[in-house]
Amino acid sequence: MCCGEGCRPLAFLLGLPFALLSLIVSVVGVIVWIVGLTLSIICPCCICVTLLVELALELIKAPIHVMEWFTNQIPC
Repeated sequence: MCCGEGCRPLAFLLGLPFALLSLIVSVVGVIVWIVGLTLSIICPCCICVTLLVELALELIKAPIHVMEWFTNQIPC
């Protein structure tokens, strides 16, 4: 068993179900990103499409943020 600063296996195991849920949200983010990107190519003057693409990129990064948050919350 490691007791270093970056070792938090319990947090990883507890955060895994939430990471899987956020992975589903990430897939939705990919779909929104593809649709938003094609809309921004068709009509580049629309600012709301750009905001939609930015939101989709944050949804894609959701699993990484969830796992980082869980590993920071639970000590080794």
